[in-house]
Amino acid sequence: MLLFVCQSCSQSFPCAGRAVRNAFLSHGPYPAKDKIHLARIIRRSYVGVELVQWLCEQCVYVRCRTTAVRVWQVLLELGVLLSVDQRVVFSDSNSYYQFSFEECDSPSCEFRYNEGEWPEAVKLLLQLAPYVQFRSGEEDLDEDSDEDDDDEEEDSHDDDGSKSEMCAFNVPHFRYIDDDDTEENMDEGRVGGWRNRSGTWSSCYNEEDTCNSSSCRYVVVSGTPLKILEHLLSDLRLDDQRGAPENKESEMLLDDFLLTYLVFMSTHDLCQALSARCRGQEEGKDALFRKRKVLQLVSHWSRLYKDFLKEEEHVRSFMKTLYRCVLEDLYEFPTLEKDLKEFQKLLRRRHKQTYQHMSLKENCLQLRSPQTDTREVICCVYVSADSYLSVHTHPSLEAHELLRIVALKMDRAEEDMVLAVVLHTGERRVLQPSDCVYSESLTPQGKLVACRRDLTEILPPLTDSAELSRRPVRLLGINTWDVAAALTHLDWSLFKSIHEQELVYYTLSRAPGTGHTAALSVLLQRCNEVQQWVMSEVLMCVSLNKRVQLLKKFIKIAAHCKAQRNLNSAFAIIMGLNTAAVSRLNQTWEKCPGKFKKLFSELELITDPSLNHKAYREAFKRMKPPKIPFMPLLLKDITFIHEGNKTFHDNLVNFEKLHMIADTVRMIRHCQSDQASVHYLHIIDNQQTLFELSHKLEPRA
Repeated sequence: MLLFVCQSCSQSFPCAGRAVRNAFLSHGPYPAKDKIHLARIIRRSYVGVELVQWLCEQCVYVRCRTTAVRVWQVLLELGVLLSVDQRVVFSDSNSYYQFSFEECDSPSCEFRYNEGEWPEAVKLLLQLAPYVQFRSGEEDLDEDSDEDDDDEEEDSHDDDGSKSEMCAFNVPHFRYIDDDDTEENMDEGRVGGWRNRSGTWSSCYNEEDTCNSSSCRYVVVSGTPLKILEHLLSDLRLDDQRGAPENKESEMLLDDFLLTYLVFMSTHDLCQALSARCRGQEEGKDALFRKRKVLQLVSHWSRLYKDFLKEEEHVRSFMKTLYRCVLEDLYEFPTLEKDLKEFQKLLRRRHKQTYQHMSLKENCLQLRSPQTDTREVICCVYVSADSYLSVHTHPSLEAHELLRIVALKMDRAEEDMVLAVVLHTGERRVLQPSDCVYSESLTPQGKLVACRRDLTEILPPLTDSAELSRRPVRLLGINTWDVAAALTHLDWSLFKSIHEQELVYYTLSRAPGTGHTAALSVLLQRCNEVQQWVMSEVLMCVSLNKRVQLLKKFIKIAAHCKAQRNLNSAFAIIMGLNTAAVSRLNQTWEKCPGKFKKLFSELELITDPSLNHKAYREAFKRMKPPKIPFMPLLLKDITFIHEGNKTFHDNLVNFEKLHMIADTVRMIRHCQSDQASVHYLHIIDNQQTLFELSHKLEPRA
């Protein structure tokens, strides 16, 4: 299963929520009501019971009141529905609610201009229902006892219940802040909150922070992009000022900012802002500190992103400009020399290969090829109309090398086969042995095909193939632990090459053609292919007894992958066995021994989506790094945060949202940390020293 983040409004949860709202306001039989609340007249309000009743009667996808409650709960958390009583849990009772009046700005929004599509919007919103069901479920328990004269008591009960549930299940709760009541709502839950002249919120939180070190939580809540950068530079501690507790807060703010700045500004905008800060109007010591802090921020940015932005023209130009600026200021500020040397080292590391290409032009091609070959790709070669071989390789693979691999896997003579490209017109163009072949997608246009020399298929369609009965099941002769280890080794090599920033780029779908999400896309494709491989192996096995053995093999492989802390492949195998095409094989599953069925049931628990995948999250949290998470779920978490929270409030960046995204993205860093690495060994190569240490430990008697 792959999670594709689509920018179309047909896949946007806020747009879907607004479509349901518009349908109710246009066709709902219940009139709007006015309610007096805290000496204020709340106009155009609706009762929760009526909202639930209308959805149950009008939508075919909603079959019970509980499902309707969950849909309205999603709208409440998306900010489309607002509680008059400031509740965080939607109640199927006489509680009053209002609708926000925001509309999608896209001129091609399917939901806004086609009101008949609102049932499909409900169907889309139901995808989020499992992640809010514990809150709406809690409210259902008290539905019968919910009366108007008990409002105050219910408010207390709901607030306490929702807090305890959120602490227990760690399910993110997101709520829009209404533009008219921004200051009033943001003051709730804080003590001594204030807003200064620069537009930056500062506050002390009552509730305990969810990050590992709550004492390191900084206090920025929102502000303009430039004001946040200004605050970041003012609080940044230089190397000779490190060690203070407040330095940890500034480092966390810096890390959050650099990980998520792409959400609210481009890299070009950041480079321009930093250039302006480097050429500030301060004089004397203030100007020196400002320049040193800009250099330190850029150094941290480069270390964090590594070679991720090496192809960005804006970054290269900014680095050169900053270097010239520091050189010009060196005469006025001699103490910049140390910072300049560090910056020069950074530039040399960053542009080492570029400098080599400039000085060794005759060897340019030879120097560049190893850099290109380090990237890993998955090449798909179709061997029939409905099946393909997935080959993990490098992009510079030539046709004769790929053909040799295909011939080996298919047990066919290489001389009888050719590689061809199927064009969008259906024409097949034969590749020459020295041609470079690489297919990034599985689309029919331009796909690779291994065929006979007369350009006919090697295999007929598998549903009509008589060769399946003679097909050997090689997997049965391989040790399950070895298969799991091979899967984990390949997944780890792909996972290790993922940058944290790829998750943000993937969620925003910004600049999809620049290759910023190449490593992440390959790992997601790999997860999808492992699931399809499991299904293919089982369904291509004609013998019932061998199918049972295959089921046992895959169950054990999934258990071994989990033991090796590779939940990406474990999830893929379990989902492959759970697909309708495999799970319907009743005769095969009935012959499977009971202990394997029990083991499979235990493995299925980690794929249970209830309570926001509580079982998976708890199991994964207990695992020590290095470990490989289930990437589609991690991307879904980031998408939920991004879609469910406004990036700007009153033209101020909602930095609380960025902190949640950064916390989720940092999981990659934690998972990739390898405490048991054997790549670096501390060795004593002097025999005399070894003997002296031996006698020191155990002297002669």
